[in-house]
Amino acid sequence: MNREVILTCAVTGAGDTVGRHPAIPVTPEQIANSAIEAAEAGASIVHCHVRDPKTGKGSRDVGLYRDVVERIRRSSVDVVINLTAGMGGDLVADNEGKPAAGSDLVDAATRLAHVEALKPEICTLDCGSMNFGDEDTVMLQTPSILRAMAKRVKELGVKPEMEVFDTGHLWFATKMVEEGLIDGPAMFQLCLGIPWGAQADSRTMALMASQVPEGHVWAGFGISRMQMPMVAQAVLLGGHCRVGLEDNLYLEKGVFATNAQLVEKAVRIIHDLGARVLTPDEARKKLEIRNH
Repeated sequence: MNREVILTCAVTGAGDTVGRHPAIPVTPEQIANSAIEAAEAGASIVHCHVRDPKTGKGSRDVGLYRDVVERIRRSSVDVVINLTAGMGGDLVADNEGKPAAGSDLVDAATRLAHVEALKPEICTLDCGSMNFGDEDTVMLQTPSILRAMAKRVKELGVKPEMEVFDTGHLWFATKMVEEGLIDGPAMFQLCLGIPWGAQADSRTMALMASQVPEGHVWAGFGISRMQMPMVAQAVLLGGHCRVGLEDNLYLEKGVFATNAQLVEKAVRIIHDLGARVLTPDEARKKLEIRNH
């Protein structure tokens, strides 16, 4: 069991959730305010995407990221900022397997443009390709692109959070650690329940946690109704946790959540298990974050 837990809040994501929740953070001001509220509720880390304020769709716009980050940094609340670097690997295939409308495929440098400009403490690396849902979308992350991204992130002094959606992703993430592309302690995030990656259940989390190399740090989450059960499971297995509107829209059945409410609920679960949530500075020390 882990008695000192890093709690991440994934604030908004890039998924098509705007029409499914009355108050998904969309504008930079809304995203920053929601991140600040999550930090005030007890989150150690806030994981941020940005959205086009006009359409609500996920965006890679550096100016939008700058607005969010500067608002959080100007606030009186301390929190570790984690920016996604997953945008730019979306392949929507037509019936011949060729890129179709909605595809967003760019090189490693372009995916990291906002990380280069803003140097957050953490950014994500999605460590493998997979079918993403039941439609025709593939999350495309080739080994060469991921190695190039890992190399540049290391040069920038930013801590990579390696998001792994299946056991093969975990295998490749471990390989990058072995190759020296990722400084220790490496940070693994077990992302469970996304079709068609690893399932969000106790056996799957236990299996993947057992494959994280010794001496490194892992966290895990489940989406939708499995969000809070996976909070408890991660703590019991010795890991850290993530909640937030990117992964789950509801506080309970039929009741829409805010990020702060999801954080508060996770904090209660962690405390009830006899553990505590680390402060941002304690999280920095645990992860050996130097870019602060």
